[in-house]
Amino acid sequence: MDSRNNNNQQQQQQVLDGSDIVELVENEKVFDKFVEQKFQQLDQDEDGKLSVKELQPAVADIGAALGLPAQGTSPDSDHIYSEVLNEFTHGSQGKVSKTEFKEVLSDILLGMAAGLKRDPIVILRMDGEDLSEFVHSPGYESEIISVYFSACDAKEASLGDCVVKALQSLSVDHGMPPSNDPWVISNIVEPVVDSCLSEEEKREKGVSQERFLEAFKRVVEQVAQRLNEQPVIVAHSENTFDGSGVRRLLSNKFEFDKALNVAMEIIPKDRHGKVSKEYLRAVLDTVAPSATLPPIGAVSQMDNMIMEALKMVNGDDGKMLKEEEFKKTMAEILGSIMLQLEGSPISVSSNSVVHEPLAAASSLLPLPPSAETEEPST
Repeated sequence: MDSRNNNNQQQQQQVLDGSDIVELVENEKVFDKFVEQKFQQLDQDEDGKLSVKELQPAVADIGAALGLPAQGTSPDSDHIYSEVLNEFTHGSQGKVSKTEFKEVLSDILLGMAAGLKRDPIVILRMDGEDLSEFVHSPGYESEIISVYFSACDAKEASLGDCVVKALQSLSVDHGMPPSNDPWVISNIVEPVVDSCLSEEEKREKGVSQERFLEAFKRVVEQVAQRLNEQPVIVAHSENTFDGSGVRRLLSNKFEFDKALNVAMEIIPKDRHGKVSKEYLRAVLDTVAPSATLPPIGAVSQMDNMIMEALKMVNGDDGKMLKEEEFKKTMAEILGSIMLQLEGSPISVSSNSVVHEPLAAASSLLPLPPSAETEEPST
């Protein structure tokens, strides 16, 4: 991308680094008003306390703000939803007072702020200008020709399939919202392809390079026009897990013991104070933020690495360990993960359209005005 394009994109982005959340929580007067408003919204029976049922919308908003899929769609994410609810209720079915709600909400929001400070989210406003500049840039044709040869089998693939695959190769750097997002597929990709290509053209096979380039440019220019008429807000984040966070934690015995002690407070123990190895995964998930690791279930490559580390210590044999043995085993697991990451770092980049789930979460996260007011309509 050329410098003019980069400058344009910089003018249309805002960074969520957690500072707005910290400012909200630390301003007692403003935060009290914020809590009061949220509490009244949730307290449907107006009895001054929140039941488990009344807390569910807040838990769902927090999950959305964390980037989790909807509750009930993944066992791993459902576990996190349960943990969030337990933070409010302390594991009981009793009702939660406004004071308790405020304390837990404060802790959760500050935890989110810490995560955003470590891994900021960039909010991009895509209005078609970057995409239009890319289409008319000197390097456009050579880049798309390489896509034509790598992604499209000229003999078997239809023109419609080739165009969609080529659209999927464009990234936010080109000014294209994530084309695998359901909202983008149904509101941009499919309507534009349908309007630019006839049914006969879409089914056409064995298309030449020139024919593909002409059709694709027609489609991309129309996508840029649609974005100009209805800009799309995209949340973009990047992170590289290289083991450095694990090394820092393991090298600081005080911090490591502190993180483990907090994680093990809620783990069941037998009458001799021993802990089953089946809880290694749960403790690892709780310690993960301190080691700059993602939650289990968030990054498939990392999950595979964790499974290998657990196998190394026979983590599924259900053996009971003394607390010190359990901690030593955790150190071995983290050491194995650290060495694997140092040898093969895992880079993760995610792009999400700020549509309904994130819009709902904005009631908990003070997002920039553009992210709150310019989301795609459904």
